[in-house]
Amino acid sequence: MAQRTLLIGIDSGTQSTKALVVDAASGKVLGQGSGAHDLIAGLPAGAKEQHPSQWITATTRAIRAALKEAKATAAEVVAIGVSGQQHGFVPLDAQGEVIRPAKLWCDTVTAPECEEITAALGGPKKAIQALGNAVLPGFTAPKILWLKKHEPENFRRLATVLLPHDYLNFWLTGEKTMEYGDASGTALFDVRRRRWSEAVLSAIDPGLAAMLPAVSPSDRAAGRLCAATAKALGLKPGVIVSAGGGDNMMGAIGTGNTREGVVTASFGTSGTIYACASKPVVDPKGEIAAFCDSANQWLPLLCTMNVTVATEMVRKDFGLDHAAFEKAAAKVAAGADGLVLLPYLEGERTPNVPEGTGVYFGVRPKTFTAGHFARATLEGVTLGMNYGLRRLAALGVRATQVRATGGGAKSRLWRQIMADVFSAEVVTLKVAEGAAFGAALQALWSWRLDRGEKVALSEITDRFVALNRSEAVEPNPQSAAVYAELQALQDTLSKDLRPAFSAHRRIVG
Repeated sequence: MAQRTLLIGIDSGTQSTKALVVDAASGKVLGQGSGAHDLIAGLPAGAKEQHPSQWITATTRAIRAALKEAKATAAEVVAIGVSGQQHGFVPLDAQGEVIRPAKLWCDTVTAPECEEITAALGGPKKAIQALGNAVLPGFTAPKILWLKKHEPENFRRLATVLLPHDYLNFWLTGEKTMEYGDASGTALFDVRRRRWSEAVLSAIDPGLAAMLPAVSPSDRAAGRLCAATAKALGLKPGVIVSAGGGDNMMGAIGTGNTREGVVTASFGTSGTIYACASKPVVDPKGEIAAFCDSANQWLPLLCTMNVTVATEMVRKDFGLDHAAFEKAAAKVAAGADGLVLLPYLEGERTPNVPEGTGVYFGVRPKTFTAGHFARATLEGVTLGMNYGLRRLAALGVRATQVRATGGGAKSRLWRQIMADVFSAEVVTLKVAEGAAFGAALQALWSWRLDRGEKVALSEITDRFVALNRSEAVEPNPQSAAVYAELQALQDTLSKDLRPAFSAHRRIVG
């Protein structure tokens, strides 16, 4: 049998790391594996941290399992790509050792630091002029200032700032690198000019520039697999490691979102909606992130922090498995008889409500059932994402088809709710693990470029990314009309309750 040419795509998320082994000739997934990791327990409200060592352990387990399932030999693997959760702050000392646990994208304790950086830049409008983005609690920049203010001894040890996927690339190659896409989510990066913003760096610390890696285009490899890590993984040294990127950037590649006209919606722990753009799409209100993508273009994106975290909370509290949860929700009509969820369980990013909490509005005897709460939760988080999709449309990025990924996309009922709320066709992908698959396809791109081939990433995604047409759903006009009314109600609740959220935060600390 002829030797195969294989790729490894890695997706290191908040809860687990997944790995795929993909055939470079057919794009077929031959093996997959995963490894779990946890948040650090017992932290103050809003603080979300992880030990980066867990990512390495989980990645090793995931890759070895995927290789075993694919019956792959070390000689067959030619390239590796890494997708990682965005915005996390991995602080390294001069020896390349992790100083403290990483603060994650969902950490919201840095709101005061956001205000401080924004004020130093001259206010919100000036911040957006400097970066293309507002300075939000999820981003990396305020986490660095937080370290300086709250842990000065650790800050004095800080020699290198990396993002989660950069840290895995460092483990794989020994090289400290960063690429345009993930860098654009730090609030340290001028997305229009694709370079670090001197104004923001100065606002945090005069020495910060020396702590940041050089930023490279996405078609430039991060390096090659080093001997020590190759041994741990059972692979050969010298395998190409592509630039990689943030999970949304890799998800864009894995869903074929590499040219204008495609919109992807990811329904995971958090929710994201994004599109490919040939030029920066900067929101003067700062609600839509003007990110770069990991294909040397741009990726206007909205992110909500509470999606399956909300549905899983309700499912578990009512003691339902996934099938029973969906069955209960399906028995309730669109609109859940007026029960509406404001899904800001632990703060929210779009809209920017870091002090928000979850609110069920319209609780009465008729709606106090498992089915109503299940339906209202599915609807509430989808309406929350649609807030941002409407903002994208106002900026000229409109959706006629939405490519849905993540755990939520597996539910036919939820896909119908998506189509009705978004007023667009919703389709799924044959390879459900969009970020890991995108990482593998970027690895293929990097490997082919290294061989001297002139190939665009869109050529690769056009060939290998396939839609699951059997799971496509169209919007129901009657339900869409109900959701338009609920959307207006959710928007009103969001605005009216913000002073109450601040008061509540003062009470609970």
